[in-house]
This record gives sequence, structure tokens and C-alpha cells, in this order.
Amino acid sequence: MKTNSQRGRRWALGVALVATAAFLVHIGFGIDGPRPGGDDTSGVDGPEDLRQDLADYVAALRDDAPYRTPRRAESLLLAETIDQLSQGTVADVSAVARRVDDLGYRVRAGIDSSTGRSFLLAADASDDERAWGMYVIDLSRPTRLVVEVPHPAFDLHTEEIGLELFRRTPGAVLAVAGTHRRVDDGAGDVAHRSDSMFHVVTARLAERGLPQVQLHGFHDGTLDKADIVLSAGVGRAGAGLRRASERLDEAGIRVCEAWSDHCGALEGRRNQQGIHAAEQDAPFVHVEMNRSLREDREGRAEAVRILAEADLARD
Repeated sequence: MKTNSQRGRRWALGVALVATAAFLVHIGFGIDGPRPGGDDTSGVDGPEDLRQDLADYVAALRDDAPYRTPRRAESLLLAETIDQLSQGTVADVSAVARRVDDLGYRVRAGIDSSTGRSFLLAADASDDERAWGMYVIDLSRPTRLVVEVPHPAFDLHTEEIGLELFRRTPGAVLAVAGTHRRVDDGAGDVAHRSDSMFHVVTARLAERGLPQVQLHGFHDGTLDKADIVLSAGVGRAGAGLRRASERLDEAGIRVCEAWSDHCGALEGRRNQQGIHAAEQDAPFVHVEMNRSLREDREGRAEAVRILAEADLARD
């Protein structure tokens, strides 16, 4: 059995090596390939805004875009790669990144202009049927939370909310689906598909016991008694989730608690990532925000702050 000190040394070594890769990118030696949603570059000219990267990526999503469900071997390869990179123990990032070239993925390192923290970003190419998602790994500390956005461009502003929660959580992984929810007659609805790349990647992280927070949106009229719905899906609501609910209520944000109240179809009990997380005994939090809250910049920022500070994974 590895001791905590051994784990700490391994993480420190991994972060140092990846930070070196990020530095090489910073001075003009990219790990590989083009920026998602942008032109090909050989490196990063100083710290960059992940918000723009994400906005460009999501802006390209269309409900009539080409899409192909990944083969099992393809899903397992990307899931293994993201899992390995997120553990901070990779000695040669570029070698690991090259393994997913044939999937249409490019991996690069950068420094987030908002936080000053190093990250790795893996994303599929634009306008490709292999529309399998964007994954961002914060390298500042060991991975401790997976922030999931399964319906970008459909549940409006959820990718922005996801990025803000990612930025408020050092050591997070941000997983953003690569399809519009309505692509291919619903095949792009990754929250309800176990054959999607998004599911296989996040399932692999859940198998390490990593907590997940998944972000959704609903129309105000769907549940007019609440601004936000909190649920553990088919799992058990832990102390962190209950603490978040109390603090949101204190801030004047109306909460429907799925573990103690009826919240209609917004409870996430058929969510495939939540079902798998429960099978692994990994914490899973399903968050639904109404349209008004998502469009209120100050309100949603306050909600994200509370969710981050409540430490949802702590039982």
C-alpha cells in the first residue's frame, strides 16, 4: 500500500513535469495541434482565457451537425488517456497525447488567465462526426472534483456556469459534451446515453471515487416554485449537498430538494452518469437551474460560489 507521502511525491513529480510542458507551450512549443474553435497555433502567447476557448467550442455545436457514436475501443482509449493525465503522474505528456491523435483529439497545455493555474485541454476537431467533447484538467493540485456539462448550447449558459465552478475548484476536471442534445434524433443527449464518449470518460473518473457535479437548466414554468433543483440522482444526499441547499436558501435562492420534496422530472434519477456513480459509491450531484437564474449573472455567480464553498463531496 502506498503511503500518503509516496502519493504526494508522485503527484509533485507529475505536476512538475506537466508544468514544464505548460511552460514549453507558453514560450512557443505546443504539445500538439490547433486550438479548439480557432486557427492552428504553435504555442500560447501568454496566459489565455479558457472562457473564450469554451465559448468558441460551444458556438460551433448545432442540432444538425454530423455525429457518430464512438466505438467501445475508442471510448476506452480516450477515457484511459484523460484518467492518466488527470492523475498527474505522466512523465511524457506529449507521448500520452499522441495516443489519441487518431480519434481526432488534440491535447495542449496552457495557463488560465483568470486563475493563473496550469491546465491541460483535450478537445475534438470542429465539424467532425467524432464530436465527443472537451475535457480540461486543472493541474494545480490532485484531482478532486469532476464538473460536467452534458447539454452545452441547449441548456443555455451551463458551460459558463461549469467553467466558473471549475475555476473555483483547484484540482477539478471540466467535462463538456461535444454535441448538441438533439443531434441524430437524441443520440447526442449524453446524460441519458451510456454509449457516449462523455459517459465513458466520466464513468472512468467515477470508478476512482471522484465526486461529480452535473449542471442542467430548465424553463421557469417547468417548476415555478424553485430557482434551483438539487439532487443526488439515485444516490444518497450527503452532508455537502444539504449544506449547499441551506446556504442557497439563506441567499434567497429558492431550492427544491429532491431527497425530501417532489421536483418533477428534474431529479436526475434516469441520468446515466448518476446511475453509474451510485454503483461505484461515488458522490454525484445533479443541479438544475431555471432560466431566470442562469441569465442573471450576479445570481448564478452567487449560486456557483455557494456550491463551491459548500464542498459538495464532503459527507
